[in-house]
Amino acid sequence: MTELTLFLIRFAYLAVLWIFVLSAISVIRSDMFGARVPEGDRAPKPTRKANGKPPTKRRGSPTHLIVVEGDNVGARAELADAPLLIGRGTDAAIRLDDDYVSTRHARVAHSGTDWFVEDLGSTNGTYVGPSRITQPTTIGLGVQVRVGKTILELRK
Repeated sequence: MTELTLFLIRFAYLAVLWIFVLSAISVIRSDMFGARVPEGDRAPKPTRKANGKPPTKRRGSPTHLIVVEGDNVGARAELADAPLLIGRGTDAAIRLDDDYVSTRHARVAHSGTDWFVEDLGSTNGTYVGPSRITQPTTIGLGVQVRVGKTILELRK
């Protein structure tokens, strides 16, 4: 082999190695600090009546989000404090001790009378029923939301 060929092989190997290192750092950074959510993908703000007060609660509407399976069974957050952040971070409304959950994993919020969950760019995804979600998805009473090994539900 010529000296030029050896140089090009070494250079290509070094480039591939650096690409791997930078992608690993990117994954670690997004897991620690959460992925950035583009401005257009943010949750819609809760609707308010003309007098500036939040809408009144309807009979039969959910009042809290509760963990029904996983290490944190019984952990709950009141929906009056919406939007609710779910994850391992200290700023999460429902803080989960699950190795498969990101620091800022998902968010539950409302728009009008509907509640929805959205994945915040987590590594392992958020599931509503058996389906992995890629955009904000409407949820109702008793619908199971899986985050890592933890399952949450809206309850009255």
